[in-house]
Amino acid sequence: MRYLPVTDQERKEMLEKIGINSVDELFSPIPEKVLLKNQLNLPTAMSEMELDSLMSELAEMNTGSKMSNFQGGGCYAHYAPAAIDQMLLRSEFYTAYTPYQPEISQGTLQSIFEFQTMISKLMKMDVTNASMYDGATAAAEAVIMASKINGKRKKAVIAGTVHPHYIKTIRTYAANIIEEIEILDIDATTGTIKESELSKIDENTICVLFQYPNYFGSMENVFKISEIAKANKALVIAAVTEMTMLGAMIAPGDFGADIAIGEAQSLGLAPNFGGPGLGTFSAAEKHIRKMPGRLVGKTVDKKGKECFVLTLAAREQHIKREKATSNICSNQGLMTLAVGMYLSIMGKNGLKDVALMNLKRKEYMLNKIVAETKAVKAFSASSYNEFTILLPQNAKQVADKMAEKGILAGISLSKYFPELNNALTVTVTELNSYEEIDSYVKTLAEIIGG
Repeated sequence: MRYLPVTDQERKEMLEKIGINSVDELFSPIPEKVLLKNQLNLPTAMSEMELDSLMSELAEMNTGSKMSNFQGGGCYAHYAPAAIDQMLLRSEFYTAYTPYQPEISQGTLQSIFEFQTMISKLMKMDVTNASMYDGATAAAEAVIMASKINGKRKKAVIAGTVHPHYIKTIRTYAANIIEEIEILDIDATTGTIKESELSKIDENTICVLFQYPNYFGSMENVFKISEIAKANKALVIAAVTEMTMLGAMIAPGDFGADIAIGEAQSLGLAPNFGGPGLGTFSAAEKHIRKMPGRLVGKTVDKKGKECFVLTLAAREQHIKREKATSNICSNQGLMTLAVGMYLSIMGKNGLKDVALMNLKRKEYMLNKIVAETKAVKAFSASSYNEFTILLPQNAKQVADKMAEKGILAGISLSKYFPELNNALTVTVTELNSYEEIDSYVKTLAEIIGG
């Protein structure tokens, strides 16, 4: 049966009501030269069996899923327990949206509350909101929030080692809010912020935002940056794009971050061609009133039973527009549920095991590359599961040759850092077996020499 939402008679009545004679007349303001004159070149209808066969053929063209993957750069391939995808198929979950009627959204509110609690513990921060679109928008919202707290100051300081997408997003969001955005230069030896650049943090600085591990995989001197920022009464914003790292390494709360943002895609979400991601946003309790998004809280109802409520929803849809902290309009409900499931299943010890597996395999791979190929370690700073190597030739060309042999070798840095056209950032996770790593190094040696 065909789906006919409007009959000819109903269409005629609607056109008469608005005073025109045809649908074409409705679109008359559109310039003639951009109008489609012919029918779309679409194939004829297929039976279900034919369509299934075609989709299988198209899926076979996606060779990426069959390749050894050593790419990261903000989107990482980790193992996600099968229970996550199975549970997300439940209809009450996969249709989840903002709980506008808390009294009938107790399950959704509880899952968000549990997510907030787990992220707060992971980040070692006082409070976490119901989530943001992704790490980049969380970073932008953090800088804007800082400008509201330090309103009389004019300058936001951003480490040049932060993910380029995050920096671009911050510039876009804050273009008409913050007078100056200063990007700190990179130390070519360590792959971190130049220590001399920290002198640019002064009494006019709203906040200092840095990422650790940074875009090159290098660990910033988080205590030094935090100390200088606090000495100048600037807010410390820490960005974590690889959150499995927190299973074994220092958390933002350990060095006194005022705001901690993250990309939680690593925690149970597949890379999915780059999305969807899940931004996390945590802060010190004293800044809670300036936070964007929503906060779900736990209380008791009039019968004394435990229940969950929207405790804080400071966006323009809930309160007077001029009093809103942000217009961010989604809590990424399904993604928060997946991450909550992942953290619940893995537990504290499981997440620690994942982090240590990543560290161990990274060390094995990096040492093997340096020992058996002509590539060298690009930066002296320590790293987690991501590192940068310098090749004796153009990195993109090498990566293309590796791809021909079934290996996604890493990310060429030349797109954002032209001076590093021989640099390749490589990521290794628990999904990369030692056999895969050995094959990578052998193939790389064949291409660039051993």
